[in-house]
Order: sequence, then C-alpha cells, then structure tokens
Amino acid sequence: MKTALVCGAGGFIGSHLVSKLKKEGYWVRGADLKRPQFGETTADDFVVGDLTDPRIVEKVIDKPFDEVYQLAADMGGAGYIFSGEHDADVMHNSATINLNVARRSVESKVKKLFYSSSACIYPERNQLDPDNPNCVEDSAYPAAPDSEYGWEKLFSERMYMSYQRNYGLNVRIARFHNIFGPQGTWEGGKEKAPAAMCRKVAESKSGEIEVWGDGKQTRTFLYVDECLEGVRRLMDSDFMGPVNIGSVEMVSINQLAEMVMEIAKKPLKIKHIDGPLGVRGRSSDNHLIKEELGWEPHLKLEDGLRSTYEWIAAQVKAKES
Repeated sequence: MKTALVCGAGGFIGSHLVSKLKKEGYWVRGADLKRPQFGETTADDFVVGDLTDPRIVEKVIDKPFDEVYQLAADMGGAGYIFSGEHDADVMHNSATINLNVARRSVESKVKKLFYSSSACIYPERNQLDPDNPNCVEDSAYPAAPDSEYGWEKLFSERMYMSYQRNYGLNVRIARFHNIFGPQGTWEGGKEKAPAAMCRKVAESKSGEIEVWGDGKQTRTFLYVDECLEGVRRLMDSDFMGPVNIGSVEMVSINQLAEMVMEIAKKPLKIKHIDGPLGVRGRSSDNHLIKEELGWEPHLKLEDGLRSTYEWIAAQVKAKES
C-alpha cells in the first residue's frame, strides 16, 4: 500500500485530496493547524499541529513517504491577500512551512513531493488587460507578482527546485488558478470569489448584492475535482513543472454574479463598491499541461457553481435557522 502525507489536510483542497487518495487505495496521513471544518477527515492518521514549528514537521514526516503533498499555507481570498494587513504573516508563515517541509523531506528520504503554487506569481504587467491576460508559465520572469502572497509562492517554487538540484528531492510543482467547490470557506473574509458570490446571493433579502470594483475584472475558476485530477496526473508523470492547473473559461466578476443568480433563480441588482481587487485579468494558459500530460480541465464553470451554490445555500439556511 502506498503512503501519502497531505500537509494542509484541514483545508478545502487538502481535505478533498485526502478523500481522493483514500479512494485510490493510499494510506494517508493528514496534518494541519485544525481538522476539516465541514465534516470528518477520511485520513488514516491526522496530526493537529503548526507546521511552522520544525518539531511538528519532524513528527509529521517521520518516514520515507511515497508521496508528500504540500498545500499548507497562510492564505485566503482577495479580502485577505490584497488588503496588505496580513503580508508579514503570509510571507513568514508560508515560507517557514515550506523550508521545514523541504528539509525534513530530504532527511526522511521522501520519494516524491508535490508543491501547490499559485497563479498569483504571474507579473501584474501581464494582467492589466482583462480580455487578454498572459499567464504562460515562462512569463513569470522578470518577476513582479501583485502581492506578497505571490512573492512567497515564487520563492518557494525556486526553493523546492533548488532542493531537487542539490539534494535529489523529487519535486512536482503546479500553479493553481482559483480553485472552488463545496466544503470550502464561504464566509469570514478568507473566502474566494465563487464562494463569496454564492453566499451573497443566498443571503440577499434586499434585492441586491455588493461586488468589489466595477465587476469587469476577469478570472477563470476551476472546480476542485478537476484540480485534483490534474495534481494526480502530474504526480504520476515525469514532468516537474511548474505548470498551470486551471480553467480557460474566463468570465468577469459581474458575469460570475449573474451565473450564480441564474442558478439560484434570484434576479438581483449588483451594487459596485470599493474593495481589494487584485489584477485586472487572469486566465490559465493550458498549452503546457496539454503538451506534457495530454490533459486539461473540461468541466463547465456553471456545472461546478451549481453544486457549490447548493452546498453554500444549505450552510446559509442552517445558520439562519
């Protein structure tokens, strides 16, 4: 039986990844500051601890795991990442986790390690046109991410690649583009745009919802099941990356809101307000993943939003009752 460790297993993507690995027959250990918020973990073993502490990481990575998935990070949606109020914590905590995990993985002779980077590493200059963003993998340099979160992710990419060169750590790196789905953060300030929009529509009793900025900023959003399929295919390949894992179905934030309203059958007005926005436009470029893995995501945004809205609407209803 193959063994896997998921760092960040209490989070949205990590908890889904644990379940996927279990279905594939792995023995799985999860590790995080907390257990999953929305349901019990399916991990065989779960260590609750702070991965910025090297003693915890030594306890977690205590054998030569077949696969380590490093998803743990200090992160959130635009309201958390782009406010500027959490920059020091984001950079310190996430970088410390990655430094600890890389060192300990070499010491414990981990066979293969996956690192989840982010589309936030791409230069702001390439994402000023909402209709024509450039997120080709090799456009990351000269580096100019739009947030400290992006800078840390870029540093950690290079750190893991250095560990591969110098210490033989077998690394795979993917840059995630706005992953969403059920059982993710949907309130409190750390939620991503799809979850925030689903919550706003589900909660609205005033006939309107608020959208930050003019709503013409564009993004692509990838359903969590497709993300994990890409991760597993990358891990089973001989390609190190970095490679984008994201959708090419680009929509404006206004269009995203309208999609959710249509799913909910709640026609509402959009009220535009000031708020943190990030780059003007962003879309995954999938040429490299198709070339290297012979695969790319295909699920329609509307289909993923439908199941996500149903889940969030149920959370809202339970909270109100």
